[in-house]
Amino acid sequence: MPVNKKITEITITAENKCSFCAGTKCCIYVTQEMETPRSMSDFDHMLWQLAHKDMQAYKDEDGWFLIANNKCQFLKADGGCNIYETRPQICRDYSNDFCEYDEPAEIHFEYYFRTYQELDDYCRKRFKKWDQRFEQA
Repeated sequence: MPVNKKITEITITAENKCSFCAGTKCCIYVTQEMETPRSMSDFDHMLWQLAHKDMQAYKDEDGWFLIANNKCQFLKADGGCNIYETRPQICRDYSNDFCEYDEPAEIHFEYYFRTYQELDDYCRKRFKKWDQRFEQA
């Protein structure tokens, strides 16, 4: 005897999208824009930043950014916000019309340094005298 299964089609909208987002992607890191690094000294400073736990950097069409991979302290286990009614303005202004649920942000990165070593490797290719930056004149 065949079993009748009711198929329910769910339309994902901006209003319900966050409830489908595994891990609440937008609330588990902070990005901070930085000045465009140009010199060996600038990149050496960025290496120092990536030497710290859970730090990354990227460049996209909007510029250079640091990523601090630290989730919001008010993120609930179900992905909701524990202070939704009093959340900061930047959270209120955030639009999920097109977000990382729809497409990973990193596919638009021109450069993406997940680790200290990735940035160090890039610097060695970019600057022929990278290892000589410590030498005294």
